[in-house]
Amino acid sequence: MNRPFSCYLDLVRFSAACLVYLWHSNMRLLVNDVLPLSGYGHPSVIVFFVLSGFVIAYVTDTREKNWVDYSASRLSRLGSVVVPTLLLTPLLDLAGRALYPAMYDGYPWDRFGLRMAGCALMLNEAWFVSITFFSNVPYWSIAFEFWYYVLFALVMFLPRPWRAWAVLGACLFVGPKIVLLAPIWWAGVLLYRWRWLRSWSLPASWGVAATSTVAIVVALNAGLYDWGAALGQRALGEHWSLQMTFARFAVADYLLGLLVFLQFAAMRNVAPQLAPLLMRIERPVRWLAGYTFTLYLLHQPLFMFWTAVVRGNPHGSGFWWMVTGLTAVSVVVIGSFTEHRREWLRHTLRRGLVRVQQRFSGPIASA
Repeated sequence: MNRPFSCYLDLVRFSAACLVYLWHSNMRLLVNDVLPLSGYGHPSVIVFFVLSGFVIAYVTDTREKNWVDYSASRLSRLGSVVVPTLLLTPLLDLAGRALYPAMYDGYPWDRFGLRMAGCALMLNEAWFVSITFFSNVPYWSIAFEFWYYVLFALVMFLPRPWRAWAVLGACLFVGPKIVLLAPIWWAGVLLYRWRWLRSWSLPASWGVAATSTVAIVVALNAGLYDWGAALGQRALGEHWSLQMTFARFAVADYLLGLLVFLQFAAMRNVAPQLAPLLMRIERPVRWLAGYTFTLYLLHQPLFMFWTAVVRGNPHGSGFWWMVTGLTAVSVVVIGSFTEHRREWLRHTLRRGLVRVQQRFSGPIASA
């Protein structure tokens, strides 16, 4: 992966996390006016899926070439932020509810053990279950991401005779919602591996980059997701459409995923021409991207907590900016102890997995 394109992807990743923040923080108790660019929360998750598939294909091609390295890296990546999220979300909600109960109207605070266990085991979106992790609505996508990591590992590292059965069993276990959106994640894998995409001429790449970008903006502002939701409801009926929860926009997600696929494919080819600009902003972009996962996974319980603490005036934007600033500081502090310490966790997990491999490799080899 060339450095300018890598920097571009980091910029996209951080920008998508900010759009998710804008989507969730667009609350009338926090700011009276509708925030600009606050309608792109779910589409930003689809961008994350395509980007994630691409990055996983890249790292398994260049660094994580066996199941030990892959598992240690993926588990450390998730665990470094997911475990603190599991601990902090209920604590922040408990304090926030005591200070400003109205802020949490509509967010669940029951079946504590079930919510904790389901989310910790990444089963919060299995089949037609949809367990909201208290105020942390964005947590739904982590279950999708986790099972895409698992499915990719089964395809990559299992012996061929076992592979198809293992993938089928995993798909039956997690259910239709996660499986339905899986091709969008796998589009990222295809983006990395399809060599033909890199053979596009520069004029063609610039044309695709411009056209796909305009198409994304037009589609999102022309009601793509309203149309997709209505189409899904007609096809499945109101009841089953609601049961699909975050996967009920699948038709729109596929169309957006295709446009993002084309945009990334073209930008990979033209990014070296933008190197003077991208390399100039590389350092701050890398720094910001280093907190993206923490920002994405903890922003909602954090901004709701700070809203409850500050209790400012939602008329005007001052209150929103104050809460956003406190949330940003919190993300940096938490990320410094979690996301930025994942290398230690990765090495620890790798040592443990190597011992497991050594313990069982002898009997397997003998058999």
